[in-house]
Amino acid sequence: MALWIWIVTLLFVTGIIATYEWDENGYVFFCLCMGRFGNQADHFLGGLSFTKSVNRTLVLPAFRTYKNIPFDEWFKVEPLEEYHKVILAEDFMAELAPEHWPVGERTGFCYAPRGGTCEMKNGNPFTNFWDEYGVDFDEIHPLQAYYADTQNFMDLYPPDKYPVLALRGAPAAFPVAEKDVPLQKYIQWSDKIQDEIDHHIHKLFNDDPYVGIHLRNGADWERACEHAKDQMRYMASPQCLGYKNYEKLPANLCYPSTTEVLRLTKKVVEETKVKHLFIATDQKNLMNELKGVLGSEINIVHLDPHLPIIDIGILQKSEHFIGNCVSSFTSSVTRDRLVKEKPTSFWGYS
Repeated sequence: MALWIWIVTLLFVTGIIATYEWDENGYVFFCLCMGRFGNQADHFLGGLSFTKSVNRTLVLPAFRTYKNIPFDEWFKVEPLEEYHKVILAEDFMAELAPEHWPVGERTGFCYAPRGGTCEMKNGNPFTNFWDEYGVDFDEIHPLQAYYADTQNFMDLYPPDKYPVLALRGAPAAFPVAEKDVPLQKYIQWSDKIQDEIDHHIHKLFNDDPYVGIHLRNGADWERACEHAKDQMRYMASPQCLGYKNYEKLPANLCYPSTTEVLRLTKKVVEETKVKHLFIATDQKNLMNELKGVLGSEINIVHLDPHLPIIDIGILQKSEHFIGNCVSSFTSSVTRDRLVKEKPTSFWGYS
């Protein structure tokens, strides 16, 4: 018996068995349910900022693919704890929810039209997200406060009455607010993901420097770019045009021509004097065209990994990166490079 007590004590001390204390200031729990990873990453940073501003603990949500991906499968938790209080959603549901947010006492919050109603679980990904955590809502409250007005939020939803703010979507802007961009420094890949990124860099480039480019040129993106005409701000465009841009988007910014891609890539490759080019794309990799202007001495690689975030990680570590200013996939790369002071260029702009 003494040996068993000693083993259990050791497990707690070393953190193998985690213990969690209930935060009387309450929790924020939301679905990252907007778009693909790039959009979700923008929303996560805003949600993290909001949660700190209302002094609650953030329940780290899963990222959505065709299923929930636990936050710590892709990212480290510890760096976030340097900024604010967090707990994995899986740990919250297993360790704290049964006692403090039990079945029968779960309230959801969502925005509704004036005088109307809203639903927390309506279609995919909303229903699937909460179902995979085993959450059903007993009450739905239309939100009466805007997330940017944090004091009003705190006044209307005190933690003693609403211990868990379960929100239909992230309390955040898209694209990410300018003030929240620096929070990227707390976003670090999990060891598993980082190992895979480093493995590819070593195998493909022998750890030599390389230029990375991101091409958005699928038919769906081409259609989306038609709406960018005459806009001063469109999707992730503040990443290169700034948050106070009052001029129309350059014509080649959203859907650059092949000529523009070849021009800027050749320029950057020659300036950096690298021998490797890495291409991430949703559709056409333009490898033959790039070989034609760069020559046979440049090793050109298109990986197409099983997880798009592997592309992002490889692009983040490039000597120089060229991306699409309107794309949130690109912005997931550029934010990381910004906080690490690495150079970035943009099609139709640089």
